[in-house]
Amino acid sequence: MRDQRKVDVAGIVLVRQRPGSAKGVMFITIEDETGVANVIVWKKVFETFRRVVLGASMIGVRGQVQREVEVVHIIAHHLADLSRDLASVGAREESFPLPHGRGDEFHHGSPTPDPRGLPKARNLVDPYSHIDEIKVKTRDFR
Repeated sequence: MRDQRKVDVAGIVLVRQRPGSAKGVMFITIEDETGVANVIVWKKVFETFRRVVLGASMIGVRGQVQREVEVVHIIAHHLADLSRDLASVGAREESFPLPHGRGDEFHHGSPTPDPRGLPKARNLVDPYSHIDEIKVKTRDFR
């Protein structure tokens, strides 16, 4: 997107950073299926959305694109906690609509793979008994 365009993005929080030299500015790195985004949260916005910024494992950001040559950031204006949506992914009954394109084998069929080349099924062991929940641990630097 071009510089100064308004944008809505969402993703799993990978890293939160609030260096002492940044004068209260929080830097958040989020990721979705398309890639990562760098979010800048100014001090005033941080104070308004403190609980969301510090507690959310998945976050929605409404903001503005800041582009300087190859470096792209999202300046956050509004933040939303989407952790509940992330936790419900395994419990959804409806299917996700998949876009199809040239390489889409689902819509166009594909050759049946040779079962001898497939990996063997294994018994998955979940020592915490939370196989149906998604937990994402973030790395928070202060």
